[in-house]
Amino acid sequence: MTGIGVEMGAQAARSRALAVLRVRGRALGVALLPAAAAVILLAGAATDHLVGEGWDVARWVVGVLAVVVLLAAVGIGLVVARARPATSPTVPIAEESAPDLYRMVRDLADRLDVPAPSSIALTPDCDSWLEDRAHAAHGPPSRPAPDEIAGPARRSQRRAPVAPVLVIGSPFLWWMRVGELRAVLAPVIAGTGPSAHPDIAAARRFVRGLDAAVAVASTSGRCPLTRGICAMLGWVARLLLRGCREHATQMERGVAAAAAERAQAVDYGLRIVAQEQVGLAYAGWDRLLTRVALPAWRMGRWPARLDAGVVAALTELSRRDRLAEGFASRLGERPACDLLEEPGTIDEAASLLAARLFHGGPAEAGPDWAPVDWQAYPEEVVDRTWRADAARLHRVLDTLGVRPTPGPHTPEPGGPTLARVLDHLAEPTAPDDQGTDTAGPVAPRSGTHGGTRADAANPADEAVAPGTPEAPGAQDAPDTADTADTADTLDPPEPYLGFGDEDDADPGTERSAALAAGISTELAREEALVPKGATAAGQGPESALWDDGGLPLFPLQPPRTGRELLADHVTAMVCCAAVDTAGALPALDWLDGPSLLLGGERAADLGPKVLSLIEEGDPGPLRAWLTASGIRPEKPVRLV
Repeated sequence: MTGIGVEMGAQAARSRALAVLRVRGRALGVALLPAAAAVILLAGAATDHLVGEGWDVARWVVGVLAVVVLLAAVGIGLVVARARPATSPTVPIAEESAPDLYRMVRDLADRLDVPAPSSIALTPDCDSWLEDRAHAAHGPPSRPAPDEIAGPARRSQRRAPVAPVLVIGSPFLWWMRVGELRAVLAPVIAGTGPSAHPDIAAARRFVRGLDAAVAVASTSGRCPLTRGICAMLGWVARLLLRGCREHATQMERGVAAAAAERAQAVDYGLRIVAQEQVGLAYAGWDRLLTRVALPAWRMGRWPARLDAGVVAALTELSRRDRLAEGFASRLGERPACDLLEEPGTIDEAASLLAARLFHGGPAEAGPDWAPVDWQAYPEEVVDRTWRADAARLHRVLDTLGVRPTPGPHTPEPGGPTLARVLDHLAEPTAPDDQGTDTAGPVAPRSGTHGGTRADAANPADEAVAPGTPEAPGAQDAPDTADTADTADTLDPPEPYLGFGDEDDADPGTERSAALAAGISTELAREEALVPKGATAAGQGPESALWDDGGLPLFPLQPPRTGRELLADHVTAMVCCAAVDTAGALPALDWLDGPSLLLGGERAADLGPKVLSLIEEGDPGPLRAWLTASGIRPEKPVRLV
């Protein structure tokens, strides 16, 4: 049995596909109605049945209307047929670079009795799907194929499109074993059977064409006349999309049901176990992007081995979480990335694409957008992030006119010291304040920000739980990656735009509020000067099919609040002081990102003490922690 088969889901999908095509037929009929009326009126005049001045006027009006409608219909039809449908950003995998992977996919297609995918591509996401890229503008010609449902009489008139492209999530290749990947891909590859049916293929082309026409109509920067034409085009395309939306949705559900039914006979038991790995890979990938990759992207660096990093992150998770202990035992089996000839090169390409999609970075590496290995991550990313934040904090203090006065804690006036920050943020009436504040006059507190604000603390500002040493077996993982993070507050923040709950946006004391506002303004000014996205010259054949102007397509985090920004910068200043005066080390934790090592152990209790300073103006807990850790706040630190 080949092609769509006789599954119930496939039959339902074909019936819905025919419904979509009927919508197209009705639209064509509506466009031909004025022309038909004009033909009737002209025929009546030729046979002397519809004569008179009124009929002559009607013939002219209907004739002009018919010409206008036909021209509009032809134009809309050409746009729908020729508009290039959107495609997912992927990394193409040539058969020469992954012969074993192509062989496994073809074996699966043979077992499922469906056409094999035309090619394979990777996406930096935890998902897999089939994508039709055989558009008339750039696709190869179609080939004849039998139609099992239509019958022999119509088989000679059918032409099947080129098989779709198999898109595989790159984290799957590195985390899953070969057998698990085979089980996960079986229902996906089974979908090539329904995709080969002419009716379903035609319905999909029509829907994709309408979607592409809406995108064409929404393009900005056109002249008024063109905007009017595009408005009419968009209105018609949206009207047709609304008419076939339900049928298209049910058609895709039928295709998925048919694929799942066909794939039940292939590795069904292993697929249940593999689905657990899908969820675990998704959790590890999300954590790696938000905690590890995002700080590097903000510093103009992109980790070149993200997929290898997810192996280390998930192995570390299996060590920390007793429920995941069983997952580490499978690492002795053959990983799916062994199906690639050069996994490192492909991992680097997928990592660069992830940076573009989730952060909006350039399309190619450059002086301000360089790759970073995991071994160099602590120095290139963690340390630079802390010092950049500390430098920004002191620039804002300079702008506010904060001038430290010589004293026992500040022997070098004007230097970038932690004591300068502590003295400025400390409330003069705080019970644990050490000495008087010499940071200069500030407006008295209004009384609206006093009191304990522990209920407003965001978990993202707190220090993370202690970690364990680095996971073995991770490709390109640093030997010193057993270090752990103080908190995810060490990530460089996004500019504060005033969103979110009012309590979360309130940094605490009057001085904290002024300092947070200054940091927000300074950070927004810096980010406005950084160009993002790719230029047209940097686009390849794949990236030219999707819009670079909307990058990043999937932002990882919302803008930070003022309190979060201030906590991040004060924490960074503390870490710089720890590194310069107490011999601490910047490090990388696979699950929590940048971390601080004090005496070989991570500093996991810094977050609450920083919050006590910025929310209540109480430097006592932080000063006690600094003294116990051997950190000297009066010593100047090295900035960027």
